[in-house]
Amino acid sequence: MQGDQRHCTHNRTPAGEAGRRIMNPLSILVPLLKLYYCGIRVLIYQMFNRSFTLPVLQKQNGRVGIVTGGTRGMGYETAKHLARLGMHVIIAGNENEEGLAAARAIQGECTEGKAEFLFIDLTSLNSVRRFVETFKGRGLPLHLLVNNAGTMLVPERQTEDGFEFHFSLNYLGHFLLTNLLLDLLKRSGRPDCCSRIVNMSSATHYAGVIQMDDLNRRLNYSSHGAYAQSKLALVLFTYYLQEQMTAKGFSVMVNAVDPGMVDTALYNNLWSLAKALKKPFAKTLFRTPTEGASIIIYAAAASEMEGVGGCYLYNGEKKQSAPDSYDSELQAKLWEKSCELAGLHEA
Repeated sequence: MQGDQRHCTHNRTPAGEAGRRIMNPLSILVPLLKLYYCGIRVLIYQMFNRSFTLPVLQKQNGRVGIVTGGTRGMGYETAKHLARLGMHVIIAGNENEEGLAAARAIQGECTEGKAEFLFIDLTSLNSVRRFVETFKGRGLPLHLLVNNAGTMLVPERQTEDGFEFHFSLNYLGHFLLTNLLLDLLKRSGRPDCCSRIVNMSSATHYAGVIQMDDLNRRLNYSSHGAYAQSKLALVLFTYYLQEQMTAKGFSVMVNAVDPGMVDTALYNNLWSLAKALKKPFAKTLFRTPTEGASIIIYAAAASEMEGVGGCYLYNGEKKQSAPDSYDSELQAKLWEKSCELAGLHEA
C-alpha cells in the first residue's frame, strides 16, 4: 500500500446495511473505468519520460520532520534521504516491529541525521491525538510534515470511528494530524526558511468526485471511487490550507505531490486480472520507490520550493490538478465537514 500503512482488523460494513442498498452497476463501473483510464495515461507518459533527477539539496541539519508511512516503499526512501541530509526524522506508522527496524536501518546508514519511530494508526482519531500528544511532549520543533501513508482498493470496511477506510486513512487522519501539529509548524517556520507540509495525492484524483452528502460511500460503494475521492480530498485540503496560511501571514508552505505509478505494495489489492496485467509492465514502466519518493523529497527539501505553496507537483514540475480541486466553495465545504467529523473547532 502507498505509504505502507496496513490494517486488517477493522469492521467490514454490516451485511444488513449492504443488503438495504439499491446497487447501481454504473456506480461501480464508472469509477473503475475512470481510475484505470488515469492509470493508462500515466503509464504512457512514463513510457516516454524518465523520472526527473533531484537537484542538489541543502543540508537539513537542525530541522525536524515527520513522515507517515515511513517504514517501507516511498515513505522509507523519503525518510532515509532526509536523514542523509541531516534531518531528525520521525517515522510514523502502525507496525511497531517494522517501524523500529526501519529506524535502525536508516540510523545505521546516516551519520548526520537521526531517525526514530513513533506509533500511529491513522484510521483511529484517538491514536492520532495520542501521537500528537507524545510528539509534543518531546519539546521538539517541527519543520516538515509528510502525509504519505495510504491504502488503495481495499474491500469495503469501516474504521473504529465509523468512517470509510480510504477516506479515513488517506485523508481524514492526515487532516486531523496536520491541524493538531499546525501550531508547531507555524512557530518553527520563518520567512526565509518556511515549514513545509507535503500531501501525497496521485493521478487518480482526476477521477475523484467528492460526495459531500455521502463521504463514507454508504449508498453505492466502489473501492475505486472511494480511493479517488480520498486523493482529490487531499488536493482540496492542500489548496485551502495554503490560502489560510498565506492570508494569516504564517511561514508554512503546503503542496500536493503525485509520484506517478510506482512499483510498491499499494497494488496488492488490484483485481486478479489487473494484477496479472500489471506484472509484465511493473519493472519497465513503473517507477521504483526511490524514483517515486523524489517528488516528495523535492517538495520537502529543495531550495527551489522555498516560499512556494499551493502547488500540485508531478515529475519535478508544477501541474494543473483536476478542475474540481480549484473550486473554492468545495474546498471550504470539505474543510468545514472535515472539522466536524474530526472533532475540531475551525480555526
